[in-house]
Amino acid sequence: MQIFFHKYISVLARTIIAAATLAGCFSAEAQVNTDQVMRIGQNALYFEDYMLSIQYFNQAILAKPYLAQPYFLRAIAKINLEDYAGAEADASKALELNPFLTDAWEVRGVARQNMGRDRQAIEDYTEALKLLPRNRQILFNKALALNDIKEYDEARAAFEELIRFYPNFDNAYLGRARVNLVAADTTAALDDIEKALAINRNALNAYIMRADISINSNGDYERALADIDEAIKLQPHMAGLYINRAFIRYKLDSYNGAMADYDYALTLEPLNSTALFNRGLLLTEVSANDLALEDFNRVLELDPDDYRALYNRAMIHRAKGNTEAAIADITRVAERFPEFPGALYLRASLYRDRGQLAKAEADYKKADKLARALNPNADYSEADTPTNAADTNPLEMDDATSKRFATLLTVDDNADFREEYNNTAIRGRIQDRNLNIEIEPMMMLSFYSSPTELRSGTYYIREVDDLNATRVLRFVLVVTNAVPTLDEATVGRHFQSIDYYNSYLASHTARPVDYIGRALDFLTVRDYQNAEKDADRAIGLTPDLALAYLIRAQARYGQYLLQRDNPGEHTDAFARKAQAAAALTNIKADLDKVTELSPRMAVAFFNKGNVLFEMEDYDGASKAYTEAIELKPDFGEAYYNRGYIALKAGMRNNGIADLSKAGELGIIPAYNLIKRISR
Repeated sequence: MQIFFHKYISVLARTIIAAATLAGCFSAEAQVNTDQVMRIGQNALYFEDYMLSIQYFNQAILAKPYLAQPYFLRAIAKINLEDYAGAEADASKALELNPFLTDAWEVRGVARQNMGRDRQAIEDYTEALKLLPRNRQILFNKALALNDIKEYDEARAAFEELIRFYPNFDNAYLGRARVNLVAADTTAALDDIEKALAINRNALNAYIMRADISINSNGDYERALADIDEAIKLQPHMAGLYINRAFIRYKLDSYNGAMADYDYALTLEPLNSTALFNRGLLLTEVSANDLALEDFNRVLELDPDDYRALYNRAMIHRAKGNTEAAIADITRVAERFPEFPGALYLRASLYRDRGQLAKAEADYKKADKLARALNPNADYSEADTPTNAADTNPLEMDDATSKRFATLLTVDDNADFREEYNNTAIRGRIQDRNLNIEIEPMMMLSFYSSPTELRSGTYYIREVDDLNATRVLRFVLVVTNAVPTLDEATVGRHFQSIDYYNSYLASHTARPVDYIGRALDFLTVRDYQNAEKDADRAIGLTPDLALAYLIRAQARYGQYLLQRDNPGEHTDAFARKAQAAAALTNIKADLDKVTELSPRMAVAFFNKGNVLFEMEDYDGASKAYTEAIELKPDFGEAYYNRGYIALKAGMRNNGIADLSKAGELGIIPAYNLIKRISR
């Protein structure tokens, strides 16, 4: 369960100061106007513009790191982005600076509770309650934490205290209902649910909990359906509710109704593995094997170790005559669950279909022994031989275990005590956006960039700044990894610029800067081969020109991407791999030369990290990103990519720490990835 922290943030105005930008928060002397920054940051926070608010609080912290308030407010923004580790760190810093900041104790408690560290959360709530002994939200969160650590007597006492203070607080009754359910006191739980609904007829959690009781206590599916229908009216965009209603409809023999709910759940959440699995099961019931196979394949793409999906896919492969595929799937299940007779019975029949009678008999005998041990009172006929028993439904041989593999799943976390937000763009709960997860791309030399509200889109390289200062280039050069798509007129201007350089070089002594200018035009129009040739010419004239090597690396990388993503039809896999390895080696060599000539160029180390990542040298890539961060401590993209690698290596805590920092620095996908790996 996620615990939500919500307070009305005090702001001086209820409307966003539309003209305020980060740049406007500085005077001519580049001194931060902290009061203005904080005010605008609070406005952004009030309007749930969490990513933008973080950028303002960053500026306040840089200017006055001894103030507790900006750390505290940044912690609130991070909590709303579900960056709980980052929120905990900020709240801790705020408390270090001001231990009497009551709200910071609460924020840290909420962060810790969402990370499953309930005992620490309770300690924080206890500190907060010393200063605010009757605070409703803190009392409620503490009671939930006590329930989660199974201290049920203390949890009940906490909910009852809450009810004494706030007799019209519906969630307090629902919290006590949960404690009653643990004690198997269904009557008391239902009584509390009724009290909650009497207070608030729109209490979503009350309908969900009552539906669960109807299903689990007496199988009253009609009553459960009525409650789930009410819940869906209140929260029509929650996929889990449709999944559970599909289960209820199936129990009421409404196959079409169940299928419709699974379809809609997948419209809301296309990657919901529970809905995909359940729909696959229903499709197998009507022998729609091809469609069922698609659903189980998608489940296994999301989680290759979903053994329920493997088991059922094996059954479908067998029905379709794909014996080899069926054996591969069921073997994985049998290896993971060696005490499951059903897997061995199925594999025995598959071996027999393939004519491997010795293997079939071995599997059958082992399965038979396991089945008899599990069901000693069952009636096993002497006719059950390896020839015909393998044809029996394996589910009949071990019903209890098999249900784990071929039973509809439900979602048990629909009841959620937090407010929902529905925002777009980078505002609000950007971690809920369905973003593609990949590393931040290379930094490029370009005449164009696509800035966002949070990032200017360009980075500083001394050599680029020096070159722009000479005004020799025909366009202003920037460093970015957000190069926009150019329109026809813009591209046309760069073809004209190439013609200019062609004419100039035909009648003048060539200078390195002329080749660099034309190479950059070639890069702009995606003519990577000619860009590389001009970089070669510039290097030939001035071998210690770092920018020329950076341009050549970029040109070579462009060619590499084209070859990688558009391989020739007649190029075999081995040749493609060798070609890619050679290309990446050359690109890395250019970047090595750049860092040799310009050892403080953080962008070059970042790009080298990306090349090493592409070469699957993850340790080397991580080290390169670390070097980039040491040179540029606010290099958000480097934190993001290093965090991504840490997650791939199983270093979850390191990964989350880096992603949290990346999000703090404006890298929007960081919070989405934190949420995905925290599920």
